Amino acid sequence: MFYNDGGDPPAGDPAPTDPPKPTPPAQRTFTQAEVEALAAKEKAQGKRSAAKEFAEKHGFTTIEDAETFIAAARQSQEAALSEQEKRERALADREARADAREKAAADRERVANRRSILVGLGSTGEDLEDAAALLRVADDADDSTINAAAEALKARRPELFGAARPAADPTAPQLPPAPGGAPAGGPPARQTPTGKPGDRGREMARLRGHKPAA
Repeated sequence: MFYNDGGDPPAGDPAPTDPPKPTPPAQRTFTQAEVEALAAKEKAQGKRSAAKEFAEKHGFTTIEDAETFIAAARQSQEAALSEQEKRERALADREARADAREKAAADRERVANRRSILVGLGSTGEDLEDAAALLRVADDADDSTINAAAEALKARRPELFGAARPAADPTAPQLPPAPGGAPAGGPPARQTPTGKPGDRGREMARLRGHKPAA
């Protein structure tokens, strides 16, 4: 029943009240693990969405197609790098062998040059080998330095350059000759006695006039 005339409602009707307000939902408390899981899920979804956008932008139907293409491209790049490394290693090996050959040739030339200088000073044969071993000069020494060292070696060891072996020093003490063929410096050989026992005593007595000669 409507009261359009603005009159009071009939007695006994309850007073109109405001409709009940909805109660707010109870707040849920998330654990740290749940928060991290939600963050990871959102991050994964964001990556998935970005990957899908990238795939569609570059003409791929699905993300899997894009991943397959990228994997093949990486494998091809790694194979190309491996081949390049092989070529670089082979080139380094060739250069190392060439350096070794050059060093060996330089060593042979250096030895031959020094031996030639020693030969020019008169060293030959086994003496030449000894002189080459005794010649002490730096590997990068020039000819003048080698000549000076060789001359000094010849002055110290002339016998290595064809000079006569030094004779024994005459002023050095000499051992006396061995008597009776004994070795030099050894005791003299024992003389074998001759005559009869007492001959020496009788001879002495005769010389002194004590006994006439027999």
